[in-house]
Amino acid sequence: MMDRKHLQELAKSVDPNEQLDEDVEDLLLTYAEKYMEDLIEGACVLAKHRRSTTLESRDVKMHLERSCNVWLPGYGTEELKPFKRAPMSEAHKQRMALIKKTMKKY
Repeated sequence: MMDRKHLQELAKSVDPNEQLDEDVEDLLLTYAEKYMEDLIEGACVLAKHRRSTTLESRDVKMHLERSCNVWLPGYGTEELKPFKRAPMSEAHKQRMALIKKTMKKY
């Protein structure tokens, strides 16, 4: 996955003067490895739930969305779902009319 060389290159791309301590490198590499293991395991559970033996990008996408709250538009087969407003109740319409009427007085 990721080794020390790639981690150093990533740190240098953010700040050319940055030098990571060896303990910090170990911690970041361990964290990245654990994150990938959890991601793949969760996506495999979703694929198994679909009764599939193949891990697909939509499984990874769904796991990221549900477990990590990470949204990746453009990946998978589903398009972005448009936002629908909830219909206004009659009581809400009456309150809004009263507020507008009060605002016109001032």
